[in-house]
Amino acid sequence: MTHSLDFLTTMNEFLVYDKIPSKYVSHRFAPFALTDALIKEAGEKKQPILHFWTTKPHVILGMMDTKLPFLTEALENISAYGYPYLVRNSGGLAVISDEGVLNFSLIFPEEEERLSINEGYERMHQIIQTAFKDFSEDIDAYEIPDSYCPGDYDLSIEGKKIAGIAQRRLNGGIAIMIYLSVTGNQQKRSEIVKDLYTNGLKGQETKWHFPTVRPEVMTTLEKALSQSFTVSDVKDRIKALFINASIKLSDGSFPPSIQTSYMKGLEKMIKRNEKMLP
Repeated sequence: MTHSLDFLTTMNEFLVYDKIPSKYVSHRFAPFALTDALIKEAGEKKQPILHFWTTKPHVILGMMDTKLPFLTEALENISAYGYPYLVRNSGGLAVISDEGVLNFSLIFPEEEERLSINEGYERMHQIIQTAFKDFSEDIDAYEIPDSYCPGDYDLSIEGKKIAGIAQRRLNGGIAIMIYLSVTGNQQKRSEIVKDLYTNGLKGQETKWHFPTVRPEVMTTLEKALSQSFTVSDVKDRIKALFINASIKLSDGSFPPSIQTSYMKGLEKMIKRNEKMLP
C-alpha cells in the first residue's frame, strides 16, 4: 500500500479543471457528468487530471438512499430546509454540498498494474495530509460510523470527520473523489442528513444499513485546525503540493471529446434521477 507521494514521481503534468465554463456548471447534474467525461478523457489520453468544484446548497443522495421506505416524506422534509436534492452516480449514501465544501477529484489513467481500491484511497489521504503538514494535528483515515456517508477512509482530526472519499472507475480511468468540509455550518449539514434517515425510516428495519447520524462526530477543517480557511485557500494548498513536487499544472481545455462525453453523462444523470426519485 502506498504511504507517501511517491506515485507522483512518474507524472510530469496534471491538467487542472477549476475555472469551468458556465455551460458546464449551469445544470445541477453538471459536476457529475463532467467528472465522468474527465475520467474517460484521462483514460483515453493517458493524462492525469485534477478537478475542483463546489455547488450551491444541495443534498446529494447515494443510490442506496433511494431504498428508504418513506423516501417521499423524507424528501419533503429536505425541501422544507430549502435544499434541492439529487441522486449521484457514485458512492452509497447522502452527503451535503454547499459553498463551504470543496469537492476534489484525482483522476488517473488506469495503470499497467491495476490500482487497488485501498491504494486509491490512500493516495487521496496522503494528498490531504501533506497539504496540511504544517499543522501539528494528524489527519487520520478510518471509519466514523455515526457520520453521514461513513466509510473505511473517512478523514478525521481528533476523532471528528472532516471529509469522505469515494471512487469511480470507467473507460480506463480512475477518479478518487473527496468532499472536504472546509468551513460553514457542519451542525446544520449533519442535522439535515440525520432528519433524512429519521423521516425515511420511521424506525423500520431494512436490509440496507443507514447510519445513525450524530452531528457531534463531524466538524469542519477550520474548526478542527482552529484557523480560518476558504475553499480557495485549500485549493491553493493542494496545487502547491504538486508544484513543489516539480509537477506542471496546466489549465484543462474542453475539446469535442469532452463535450460529447459530458452531454452523454448529463443525459444519464437526468434519466437516473427521473427513475430513482418520486
